[in-house]
Amino acid sequence: MSPPEAPVRKKPLEYEPTVTRVQMETPDTATLSLDFGGAPLDYKAGQFLNIDPHQFRELAPLAAFLQEQKGRREIFRSYSLSSAPHEPLVAITVKDEPYLPGFTRYPALLAPLLIHGRLTGARIKVSGFMGPYVLPEDVESRTDHIVHVVAGSGAVPNFSIIKDALHRGLKLRHTFVLSNKTAADMLYREALDALEAAHPDRLRVVHTLTRETDAAPLGPRVRKGRVDQALLEELIPDRETCLVYICGPAITPWDRRKALETRTPATPRFLETVVGHLHTLGVHDKRIKREAYG
Repeated sequence: MSPPEAPVRKKPLEYEPTVTRVQMETPDTATLSLDFGGAPLDYKAGQFLNIDPHQFRELAPLAAFLQEQKGRREIFRSYSLSSAPHEPLVAITVKDEPYLPGFTRYPALLAPLLIHGRLTGARIKVSGFMGPYVLPEDVESRTDHIVHVVAGSGAVPNFSIIKDALHRGLKLRHTFVLSNKTAADMLYREALDALEAAHPDRLRVVHTLTRETDAAPLGPRVRKGRVDQALLEELIPDRETCLVYICGPAITPWDRRKALETRTPATPRFLETVVGHLHTLGVHDKRIKREAYG
């Protein structure tokens, strides 16, 4: 008997869409709407596309500097889709990351241009669509409850997933937990409020803010503090049957190298901390889907 053939991976396709709008979501985060000109698109909610920074002449000096520092060529950057497949335009939401000496190893290369570069009307080269951070085809037979636990721009792919699932009428309940530093950092708040109002039996949204001294004036959906074990225990009564999608900052390769050099454990970040809480609560690892950044 011949061995089974390995699944064929689709090669990312190259496109050159037009940026039709750059909408500031927060002071350091923007959503870029992309018009693909009617090209047939095949993507799933939760996936991402890639953008090569070398196509932008204004980035050439910084790219050259970073390549010299790193000893390798700068590669493409990946951005999760905030749009859902049924929406007329493809959208990505991009967050700028400040350079913090001692914490951030290198300054951001592409994000500042995408956010602040006045690209409306420009054509940019992208490739896509990729990524396994999607709902399984048979999700309705696996669970009736999807728990989304995200931090900062980790909300982006999960926002896409929720819009898609609600549009398709999947028999799923969604609990969407978003962690941010302050109220000014909250992504998609009005859009999520509208979705929750339209689907009160399908969507529950809870925000947590880590640097607000008093979250009470922001309403009952907003909690003060981090996503901790007590909050997850409150929001996930069906821990043996739910599926959990986590997206947010994780331990970086640089963190791991430093840990090896200093012979000290790398400090867990959002993703590792949430996974640890879920394991303690009895959520099996096979029911947890992860998407890391940082």
